[in-house]
Amino acid sequence: MQLLLNPGWTAFHILPTYSQAKKVIWDSSTNDGKRILDYIPKEIIEAKNGQEMKIRFTNGSMYQLIGSDNIDSLVGSNPKIIIFSEYAIQSPAAWAYLNPILEVNKGYAIFISTPRGKNHFYDLVTKAKTNPKWFCEVLSVKDTGVLSEEDLKSIQEDNGFSDEHMQQEYYCSFNRGIEGSYYGRIIEKSREEERICNVPYNPRSPVHTAFDLGYGDSTSITFWQEVGGELRIIDFYENHGENLAHYVKKLQEKPYVYGTHYFPHDGGSGSLQTGRTMQDIAWELGLKTTVLEREKDVQVGIEAVRTMLSMCYIDQTKCAYLIKCLENYHKKYNEKTQSYSETPYHDWTSHAADSVRMMANARIQFGRGPGSMTPDKLNQLKSNAGFGPKTAPMNQRPMNPFIGM
Repeated sequence: MQLLLNPGWTAFHILPTYSQAKKVIWDSSTNDGKRILDYIPKEIIEAKNGQEMKIRFTNGSMYQLIGSDNIDSLVGSNPKIIIFSEYAIQSPAAWAYLNPILEVNKGYAIFISTPRGKNHFYDLVTKAKTNPKWFCEVLSVKDTGVLSEEDLKSIQEDNGFSDEHMQQEYYCSFNRGIEGSYYGRIIEKSREEERICNVPYNPRSPVHTAFDLGYGDSTSITFWQEVGGELRIIDFYENHGENLAHYVKKLQEKPYVYGTHYFPHDGGSGSLQTGRTMQDIAWELGLKTTVLEREKDVQVGIEAVRTMLSMCYIDQTKCAYLIKCLENYHKKYNEKTQSYSETPYHDWTSHAADSVRMMANARIQFGRGPGSMTPDKLNQLKSNAGFGPKTAPMNQRPMNPFIGM
């Protein structure tokens, strides 16, 4: 608030969603019943706009609450201060979009969050600790003294919280993966087995791609190869608000010899306005695509990804963002039942994770590459996905050929 005393400054306070911003800040009260906004002295407030959650001050400065689920609304704005609350569960793209504005304005950024595993917030904290231009402070319940050890013990026993949960929520530990993560443990095991490493492109094998198509949202592309029976995710690309021509151009710029490009089932659905499908547009742009069958059950696809990730190699550099998305992709939490549902939570991780699920579905429906899918393995995966008869599974993990390269 002290910074807003500077005339004409604009501050954006960003939470994961617009509804959270309204509930947590605009409409919220403290434990003593006082509304949070009432802590702002009335004599410095010129006007309030409840619909836009905006406060204008008498010196011309402005404070506004925003959800990062609508970050495009800030394009062209001119903030001097940006505050991220619960940054660990926000899309890192929000900061990527807004950082250039602050750089030009010589502004300030504040990041506040509870840890949610070693994701983009963990990376930011790690960098800030060693960068003299940043101030970084990690305060656990021991540092603040808000709760005693007796209080904490009672909280854990009364609610049945695990030690890992207590470490994350009360002691600011980054060592625990996000609650309800679908693939977090598998990714961690992949690191232990050194399957997340340098995975070079092999020009002797075609590169296949799987798309998650965003309509007014992010589009994600996962690139993979089948080399001598090994499954290798070698590259990943995601962007927001671009048309299909942009993604076709990105594919053409890469040095790969392509095999098959897979679209999800909605890539074959025609527009109500034009009747043309995304596949029609792709073919006109020179991208020959195959449209996958619609999934009967998302959970089957998620299980197929789990199986696939337990054996494949992932490039640690080109797929760094994809890896973070897979680690943090998680189930939706039901506040009423205090439990996780089997429905995925839609956030910044969803499109990347869905593109990998499309990859798994492509391998189930078609199979790819010499030695990549034996008849028994293909029938087993098809059976699990509801496409064919059951056979015995095969559980073999190849040695890592990339160590030392």
